[in-house]
Amino acid sequence: MKISNQVIEDVVREVSGDNVIPLVKLLKNKTNVSEFVLAEKLEIEINSVRNMLYRLYQANLVSFIRRKDKKKGWYIYYWTFNAKRIKYLLIDIYKKRVERLTDKLKLEEGHQFFICPNKCVRMEFENATDFEFKCPECGELMLLHDNSDKITELKKDIIEHEAKLKNALPKEKKVIVKKEKVEPKKKVVKKKVVKKKVVKKKVVKKKVVKKKVVKKKVVKKKKTAKK
Repeated sequence: MKISNQVIEDVVREVSGDNVIPLVKLLKNKTNVSEFVLAEKLEIEINSVRNMLYRLYQANLVSFIRRKDKKKGWYIYYWTFNAKRIKYLLIDIYKKRVERLTDKLKLEEGHQFFICPNKCVRMEFENATDFEFKCPECGELMLLHDNSDKITELKKDIIEHEAKLKNALPKEKKVIVKKEKVEPKKKVVKKKVVKKKVVKKKVVKKKVVKKKVVKKKVVKKKKTAKK
């Protein structure tokens, strides 16, 4: 969003007051301007200038440096206008306006209002009962107020300020991400696992052949007589 002179004046008027605008015009596009020079050009007292500068300083719209006057021995403040701060203050102003308008809309939609025929006062149902629906200013009987036009107006104002807020917000830069060339994945061929058949060997039991024990015949020798 382009920050025009009109936008700067509107923001300054909102945050610091209408009487500060001539001072801002003197500070714009300049750096380190003496407060005494500002007072002289505006033809007002130095204390009034300092009061204006303090209001701008609270909104962070000005910065200063301090230098000691060698001849007079006191410090002189030199001021610089911070134009970059305007866009952030503008966003904040629009946000607060949308919030205030939204709160008003909720109040109008959620309550009944009674108004004096002479338009002295307008109050909610609860307050009107306290006065027995009689105007506290002129004593006339208050009537139920049709606030449909007010609700329509508030909705319109909210839409307008939301559009202004959207326009004031910094636009997001689109980040272009370069896509890397991805090589096609090679197909992994799964090898077929052939299960080997386990052949169980038949256990052949050996026949145990019992050996026949042959008993030897003991032959007794005959004793021969000695001659």
